Amino acid sequence: VQRIKRFGLKPVVVRHPMPYGDLKKQMVQRFADYEDLDKYNCTIEEREEYEQHIKDGTVVYAGVDYERILRSAEKEGDVIVWDGGNNDTPFFKPDLHIVVTDALRPDHERTYYPGLTNLMMADIVIINKENTAPKENIERIIKNIRRFNRHAKIVHADSVLKPDKKIKRGSRVIVIEDGPTLTHGGMPYGAGYVIARRYGARIVDASRYAAGEIKDVYRTYPHLKNVLPAMGYSEKQIADLRTSILNAKPDAVIAGTPINLERLLKIDIPVVHVRYSLKPKNNLLTRVIKDAVTKCVTNV
Repeated sequence: VQRIKRFGLKPVVVRHPMPYGDLKKQMVQRFADYEDLDKYNCTIEEREEYEQHIKDGTVVYAGVDYERILRSAEKEGDVIVWDGGNNDTPFFKPDLHIVVTDALRPDHERTYYPGLTNLMMADIVIINKENTAPKENIERIIKNIRRFNRHAKIVHADSVLKPDKKIKRGSRVIVIEDGPTLTHGGMPYGAGYVIARRYGARIVDASRYAAGEIKDVYRTYPHLKNVLPAMGYSEKQIADLRTSILNAKPDAVIAGTPINLERLLKIDIPVVHVRYSLKPKNNLLTRVIKDAVTKCVTNV
């Protein structure tokens, strides 16, 4: 999205279906500010997908009726960025199909549906998090890409992590991570844990302090222990998440989720937000996006 803006064009993001409420009232959802998140009673998972775009000044559409969503997005932007999160194949035929793989999860790109389908369709495949993964993981992903897609361009990239506040070495912290990454994503930790370790914080065993429905999450996903998944699909679950934090009595909360948790959880504990960004190792991604955008604009 940011690369498209560099070319003087206005992108509009369309996210795959995510509403959990009254679907009749959520046929076409438009998110341009934080109040829109409250308007549609968004879950934490939805906020994790929308908030960063809103913060960056980009409008996001989602909902149920993707014919109407498409027509609305076409009126508002110069370029539509479909964001399926690898949960589906694009609902709109893309002029440029970009797929991101995770160097910490080799083989996921070929063992999940529709991830493999997207890999086979991709024009560009990004291998992200190379700075935190062993070389053999990267080599295995390259092998998988070439097995299923000989023509895709491969972009090597790092994931750059940065806390928004200082972290005191030796401080006792509870780490909160993006929920889906930990649960059905299968990861035992995320960006918050990496930063906590990097700065020498003492990470509490979050599972010991889980309350209410959060306890059920640990029973369902036994690989989790030292981190707290940002689960919030109902008011009760959000309340249980808050209680779980307070039970731990930490010196600080390190949040690897991309949302501003302090807007939802009123706690008198310092919260350190970990920001992460994609850093390609060359300008191939920018060049390919520029060529695709230029071609489309020229053909209009």
